[in-house]
Amino acid sequence: MQSCSLKTRKAIDQSVKVIASLSAVIGLITIVWILLTVTGRGIGALNLKFFTEVPTPPGIPGGGLVNAIVGTVIMTIIAAVISLPIGLLAGTYLAEIGKGTRFAEVVRFVTNILIGVPSIIVGIFIYALLVVPMRGFSGYAGAVALAVIMLPIVVRTTEDMLNLVPDSLRESALALGASRWQVTLNVVFRSAKRGLLTGVLLAVARVSGETAPLLFTALNSAYWFSSLKEPLANLTVTIFNYAMSPYQDWQQKAWGASLLITVGVLFLTITARLIMKRQGKQL
Repeated sequence: MQSCSLKTRKAIDQSVKVIASLSAVIGLITIVWILLTVTGRGIGALNLKFFTEVPTPPGIPGGGLVNAIVGTVIMTIIAAVISLPIGLLAGTYLAEIGKGTRFAEVVRFVTNILIGVPSIIVGIFIYALLVVPMRGFSGYAGAVALAVIMLPIVVRTTEDMLNLVPDSLRESALALGASRWQVTLNVVFRSAKRGLLTGVLLAVARVSGETAPLLFTALNSAYWFSSLKEPLANLTVTIFNYAMSPYQDWQQKAWGASLLITVGVLFLTITARLIMKRQGKQL
């Protein structure tokens, strides 16, 4: 009876290992396939004009996507300026100040919900909150939508990274007469700085490929912007529009923009992983 049970457990164990290994291989093959496809179709669109010129009128070959590139960078920077201070402070509260309190549990619960909210819902929310009252799409609305998506990621990453710092460091600093805020700022933050940077990079990578919220907020533009209070060109919506067009040149540029975003996200993700690895070794 025991021998039969042991054989069954071994068989189940081997089956799970085989299934897990096959799943990993399938995932790896899919990722490599996507990268090769995007690279093969998009590399031809990346030239000097792509990065220096604005789009040409429909049906006329040439031009570039410099306005969309600049618009994406601007909205991402504004979103980071909005979300990072709030996210870092909220994560610090959860890990250092309000640890174990009921309010902290509520904040953590809401943060977990926000992480799982579809981005299109965020876009509709900002549309009702900003676009309708302002009576027009704008770069500001797009940046706020991206900030809402970034915020819960920064909060959770900050909390997790600060929780990795040993309590002995806090106790030693407090024993030397440092105040609570001095311990948090000069000891805890310094110990977790690489992990905090990782959270920032992951949050930026998360919003780099968002299209749905920008369709409801920033929309798009084929021209240089004169103000962030007007529709702002961005790469993701441009990819959506160009990929659906009947013009081969626009479709080629859509692949080029897709490659640009893919490389950017891949770079941020790899950088975050390397930083996290070094952070783990330090702790």
